Amino acid sequence: MSFSAGSLRGGGAIDHRLARQHLINEYRRGRLRQDQVCDAHPELMRAARNFGEETRTMCPICMEDKLVLVTYVFGPHLPSHGRCVTQRSEMAQIQRRANTSTSDYTAYVVEACRMCRWHHLLRAVPLASRAKRSA
Repeated sequence: MSFSAGSLRGGGAIDHRLARQHLINEYRRGRLRQDQVCDAHPELMRAARNFGEETRTMCPICMEDKLVLVTYVFGPHLPSHGRCVTQRSEMAQIQRRANTSTSDYTAYVVEACRMCRWHHLLRAVPLASRAKRSA
């Protein structure tokens, strides 16, 4: 499951669409091989197949499958490899924890193709309360 920057109530989201487009352009120009851009980690592919939120966007590399979005959250008291968030209630629980914590939590939204293993980080969203952001 993926979440929009607005629904996460975090400020200062970092958008990676320009880097994504540059990579796609380099591939289409023949400067990168498919195996160089379609190298998603097996754990990301498992999450994409089982928990990914399908989009309307076709994979820009293989054009055979729709991309899926997967959200991971990193922060204190979470596994070192992050936590794959699969439900809105789970994200709400983490958001509450972030709002009461003095530590940083960050959500990362990754797009992936289940066919060719293309993947790209779309955005990173810091999870923080309004009080922490204005401080």
